[in-house]
Amino acid sequence: MQPFTDPAMVAGYAQSTPRKVPGFADLHRMAMLLLAEKASATASILVVGAGGGLELKAFTEAQPQWRFVGVDPSAEMLDLASRTLGPQRTHIELQLGLVDAAPPGPFDGATCLLTLHFLSKGERLHTLREIRRRLRPGASLVVAHHSHPQSGDPELWLSRSLAFAGRTDADLTRLSVAAGAMAERLPILSVPEDEALLREAGFVDVALFYAGFSFRGWTATA
Repeated sequence: MQPFTDPAMVAGYAQSTPRKVPGFADLHRMAMLLLAEKASATASILVVGAGGGLELKAFTEAQPQWRFVGVDPSAEMLDLASRTLGPQRTHIELQLGLVDAAPPGPFDGATCLLTLHFLSKGERLHTLREIRRRLRPGASLVVAHHSHPQSGDPELWLSRSLAFAGRTDADLTRLSVAAGAMAERLPILSVPEDEALLREAGFVDVALFYAGFSFRGWTATA
């Protein structure tokens, strides 16, 4: 939680995050389209890890009739979300806390973007189960976060993401050191582990839809 309460990090989040994630705006558009396949024109959508408000802004601009509940454990990031959303804030309920703080639903879809890689395996499973419990049968979940191929070197994939984020001035040794520090700090899982957790949480039809260096995204059905 500490980085998401640091004033400098929060102030720069909206500018720095799109540079770190390949196809950041396209990821939001793809997530919206995947949700829209099964959600009605007046759907209620749960957004877990909503701090910053960037995906909420993209979703509500694309689907102005949808209603959203966004939950996040950082008050500072939720304040940023309110500022980011501006007048669109009227479409959205922001709730401080973890997924357990979200209303019971049922929701017509849910997202959890760039969040699960901060959670331990057990915390992820709990989060996914709580999301599943709040979804209508047949509703879509869209997730995206750091992951790596089963046979791949996690630090190599992270170093590639760091280079993409603007660390091209760093030599391979420095990138490797920074990637190693990230790997120690973030409990990153392999692709098979991520997919197995989604199924263990009760989701079906788990399918990869996005990959960009160390980032992966899946859609699944409740």
